[in-house]
Amino acid sequence: MSIQQQAAQLLDFNQKFDVVLLDNVVACGLGGAVQGVEQHFCQQILTQLKEHPDAWTRVDMILEFSQSQSTKFYALGILQDVIKTRWKALSREQCEGIKTYIVGLIIKLSSEPGSLTTELLYLNKLNAILVQIVKHEWPRNWPTFIGDIVGASKTNESLCQNNLAILKILSEEIFDFSAGVMTQNKAKYLKDTMCDDFPQIFELCTFVMQNSQSVSLVHETLETIQRFITWMPLGYIFRTKLVPTLIYKYLNVPEFRNVTLRCLTEVASITFGKEDEESADLFCSLFTLTLGQLKQMLPLTTNIKEAYKNGRDPEQAFILNLSMFLCTYLKIHGSLLESRANMHDPLLEALHYLVLISEVEEKEIFKICLEYWSTLTFELYLEKPFPSDTVAQQVSRRPLYYPVLSKVRLIMISNMAKPEEVVVVENEAGEVVRETMVDTDAVSLYKTMRATLVYLTHLDWYDTERIMTEKLESQVNGSEWSWKNLNRLCWAIGSISGATIEENEKRFLVTVIKELLGMVEMKRGKDNKAIIASNIMYIVGQYPRFLRAHWKFLKTVVKKLFEFMHELHDGVQDMACDTFIKIAQKCRRHFVFVQAGETQPYIKEILNTISSIICDLQPQQVHTFYEAVGYMISAQTDSLMMEPLIEKYFELPNSVWDNIIQQAAKDVTVLQERETAKQLSNILKTNIAGCGAIGHPYVTQLGRVYLDMLNVYKVLSENISTAISTHGEQAAKQPQLVAMRAVKQDVLRLISTWISKSHDHKMVLDNFMPPFLEAVLADYHRNVPSAREPLVLSALATTINHLGECITVHVPMIFDAVFECTLEMINKDFQEFPEHRMNFFNMLQAVTEHCFPAFLQMPPMQFKLIMDSIIWAFKHTMRNVAETGLNILLQLLKNVEMTEAAQGFYSTYYLLVLQHIFSVVTDSSHTADLFMHATILARLFCIVEDGAVSVALYEGDATVTGPTTNQVYVAGFVSHLLGQAYPHLQEQQRRVLVEGFFSLDTNVSGFRDHLRDFLVQIREIAGEDSSDLFLEERKQQLEAAAQEKRQQQIAVPGVLNPHELPDEMES
Repeated sequence: MSIQQQAAQLLDFNQKFDVVLLDNVVACGLGGAVQGVEQHFCQQILTQLKEHPDAWTRVDMILEFSQSQSTKFYALGILQDVIKTRWKALSREQCEGIKTYIVGLIIKLSSEPGSLTTELLYLNKLNAILVQIVKHEWPRNWPTFIGDIVGASKTNESLCQNNLAILKILSEEIFDFSAGVMTQNKAKYLKDTMCDDFPQIFELCTFVMQNSQSVSLVHETLETIQRFITWMPLGYIFRTKLVPTLIYKYLNVPEFRNVTLRCLTEVASITFGKEDEESADLFCSLFTLTLGQLKQMLPLTTNIKEAYKNGRDPEQAFILNLSMFLCTYLKIHGSLLESRANMHDPLLEALHYLVLISEVEEKEIFKICLEYWSTLTFELYLEKPFPSDTVAQQVSRRPLYYPVLSKVRLIMISNMAKPEEVVVVENEAGEVVRETMVDTDAVSLYKTMRATLVYLTHLDWYDTERIMTEKLESQVNGSEWSWKNLNRLCWAIGSISGATIEENEKRFLVTVIKELLGMVEMKRGKDNKAIIASNIMYIVGQYPRFLRAHWKFLKTVVKKLFEFMHELHDGVQDMACDTFIKIAQKCRRHFVFVQAGETQPYIKEILNTISSIICDLQPQQVHTFYEAVGYMISAQTDSLMMEPLIEKYFELPNSVWDNIIQQAAKDVTVLQERETAKQLSNILKTNIAGCGAIGHPYVTQLGRVYLDMLNVYKVLSENISTAISTHGEQAAKQPQLVAMRAVKQDVLRLISTWISKSHDHKMVLDNFMPPFLEAVLADYHRNVPSAREPLVLSALATTINHLGECITVHVPMIFDAVFECTLEMINKDFQEFPEHRMNFFNMLQAVTEHCFPAFLQMPPMQFKLIMDSIIWAFKHTMRNVAETGLNILLQLLKNVEMTEAAQGFYSTYYLLVLQHIFSVVTDSSHTADLFMHATILARLFCIVEDGAVSVALYEGDATVTGPTTNQVYVAGFVSHLLGQAYPHLQEQQRRVLVEGFFSLDTNVSGFRDHLRDFLVQIREIAGEDSSDLFLEERKQQLEAAAQEKRQQQIAVPGVLNPHELPDEMES
């Protein structure tokens, strides 16, 4: 008999269950010796078995007789699902049986000391299942749970250790992870019960700490206490021997010091009122005692950097935990230590520790320290932000910190993170382009370090200057010379631009540039010179204020950059282009006006020599250069003077463009050549760079190439479509077609870039939109799907967003061309054509926001297609598409409310939208959008409750007999909808849920939490015992919320209908 035939027997619950067979099926399903079809079949059998309603009845047999750990975990998974979803549907006898069995199994395993290591994973899973049971049973059906577990713990140390692990998991489940897993009322009830029973738990922990010699048990106890500190009553921390025990008994013991420090960190994170002198004394005592022990363990003279480097894992973890403790305490209670003279010495000692720890070469530790230094320096800076401010000098905190801050400056300067950089990558078209690789962690680190050093510089400019000058001298004399040290120093110098007065900045910068230029002459080797040169470029690019004040120096720097653009050493040309564009953006006006000692604006000299400047640059570097020059030209405000500059600016690319167009006029097939397409693409990218920088005045250049560009677009599009129609979709990957498609994309990018920069909407609509729409829309509509360019939709979205309601008249034509044909591409699944999909919905969003009247003029069938597409959008599992769909729907609902078509819309679509929103709310793949779901649903319930929906939503519903209202009907509709989808929901549950939807419809946060409770309830079958749903309590809360909402409405005259006012207000 094959494995498939045998496996099928597992689903027959009328015969004896074969555990050995299950072991084999699980091994096969996990991909052991058997692969392929048999493995897939076994996986299906295991899934069907797990879903069988009686599968849980076999779990005890599997756990007892199975020889496979994987099978045991599979069985526990079955049991866990039943406990989570169907526990209340089981009889009391069955619940007690499962509970007794699991408790007995845990006691049996955990009573043997060796099992805590050999069976750890198995035991952890059993513990997790027991906690799930406890969440259902305790305290109503198992009021003695805490007493039972505490009592049993005193009989056996290994059992005690596991019981503490169970209590720790229970604490986490209730206090940390209850949101979305339990209803709000149940979570609150269990938290209150846990606090009520806490004396027994605390007594157990104290008993262990006083009596146990077991390292593992004490460690587990300390870890459990760490979890409890966040919620245990404050009296248990400071009015017992807990803190002294932690500090004196465990902190200096290597096995316990890490977990003890984590406990003390949790204590340090507790806050108290400013007037609470007793708590202030207790926290000062905590700090003093802890620091006293630390000085014995880790003397202040210790080289912590070296100790960390040579330490083992637990020792390194201790430094990490120490940094967490000190930073947490000082951030929350630092002001307390400052306010007491007797605490200044301990404060300075703690800061000394933090300085030593900040030197450790470990990023995570440094980031912890950095966060504190950043907060501290910002607070100190805010005391007196500007030199002229003389407020509160007598009580300034700064003098206390001055000695420490000097050391912090040195650390920041010596370890400055790398600024965000530009790298060269290859794009989909096979082109080498410049792309910013965003390492969010590194960028965040640099920004924090930069801000911290800026605050430090404001606090004492001369100390910052002294440290940087000394470090620079060490580079010059070679004592600290290395690329890494020089880079970090220069990044630090570049990061403090603008942090002091101009005179100081000038003196300092002249010294720095002079020293660095001297190093260029002194150092041998191209690599060394390139590193120094790139750092010079970085620094000068960071100080535009200095450059603007010194024209000759600015001109010299720019000329030097032009020289570097011919340097072929790796990275130098990129750095030169980067610096040039920074300078062009910040100093643009200086290049278009005649400066002292000059006979003409420097921009003219640049334009006259542009071909010689860029001759050694790569295409992507040329684009950067053109963008930079474009920024300069944009500073010229006189249009008569700007036009010849723009003409000269594009002279070089235009000559190549004209040549290609002339050749194409004679023989159009020249456009099919790959090299020609590459040339066209580069020219267009140069235009895109220039257009983005110049803005609307680029229109003079655009007018020159516009029609030719659209003709090229048409020709290339026909070639691509013909090739794909003839040779199939694989033809789209051929280099020739990829190059032609890149040209099409660049045309669309150029047009959308200019439209987004234009400020004359009439000119765009009259002169540029007709040929653009004529060329692009017809081409998109008739093309085969894979040849349709997604950037068409993106360009249309940009156009609509920028031109707004002015383009409303063109929307019907746009939709006729692109709407249905695109919808057919994306409505078969959620994955195909991802770019078209996203751009399509972006375009739909733009129309909804800016051209909504166009929707109202559409035929009903076409508007239905739009509504269907919006519903399709928010059902996507692609997060960005689903979010866009929800935003479109919300905007559409807002727009509809203000139109005469509102009642017709509600009549046709209100219930449909309500139904579909509930369908995605209950889909686990859409949980991230819960707030938007709540916002939309709250609005839907609110407009019905407020009477904004006057049309009878129940019209045509045969089930409605007698008079009713929309609010009553919608409440019944939703209740019926939920009852059909989730038959296990009791009528009382549904009634309370629906009442909540109306009571909380003006409080979106409350509505979201109510919705989250609803999602918890639909995952659990309540059974006859619904006590832990707390329906009565929830009903009272909702009635109070409804009453509060009504009082708010009454307080604003006119909000309520006169007939809705209470009697006492009629007089």
